[in-house]
Amino acid sequence: MLSGVANYRGKGMAKILLTGFEAYGHTPHNPAESVARTLDGNLISRSEIVARIVPNNFFECIEFVRDSIAEIEPEIVVMMGEYGGRATITVERIAQNLNDSTRYGLADNARCALQGQMTVPDGPAAYYSTLPIRAMVKAMRESGIPSDISDTPGTFCCNHLMYGILHHIHSNGLPIRAGWIHLPHLPRVAALPENLGAPSMSVETSAAGVEIGIRAVIENFQDIDEPILSRLQI
Repeated sequence: MLSGVANYRGKGMAKILLTGFEAYGHTPHNPAESVARTLDGNLISRSEIVARIVPNNFFECIEFVRDSIAEIEPEIVVMMGEYGGRATITVERIAQNLNDSTRYGLADNARCALQGQMTVPDGPAAYYSTLPIRAMVKAMRESGIPSDISDTPGTFCCNHLMYGILHHIHSNGLPIRAGWIHLPHLPRVAALPENLGAPSMSVETSAAGVEIGIRAVIENFQDIDEPILSRLQI
């Protein structure tokens, strides 16, 4: 198990673990998987993106990403999922210790639906992202990519995984900054009859936004101290 900063030094190129969930529920093509595959192997400021596609199953997803952290020894972990109905790339601020997938009428890919169950029974109520979320959104907006900060990651597998990995990092004192990015539907998913009228974003635009966001993480060890305005509370 990783145990400290010394494990991350003297190993050459820094690594960034980028995870994306597979298809799930009513989403036959997950933008998070597509973006992860697109950016896998890219270099940003002498850091290499290493992508992993995560099973969309409660608890199994946490174990999978924990194992990936032990394998890759990244300095940064950026996790991604889809949030249908949102028109922008959203960087999550907080993950809560609660699962309630039944409110969406959703089960995970192992047909497990949780209601009112904690991810970590003795864990804190919530964890904050340790990524510079304001700097990330500012950088994306300045590059012409719609983005925003979100305070509501939901209560399905995305929030579950974000909480589980932040808890793992905190509990083990790992020198890793980590957080979550939600992506809009892909156009081909928004074009499905049940989704008509929903906003969408291409793989190319989403991937460009995520890459810009990751660059902002590398360049800003501490977040910027300026307001990031939003027209919506999300």
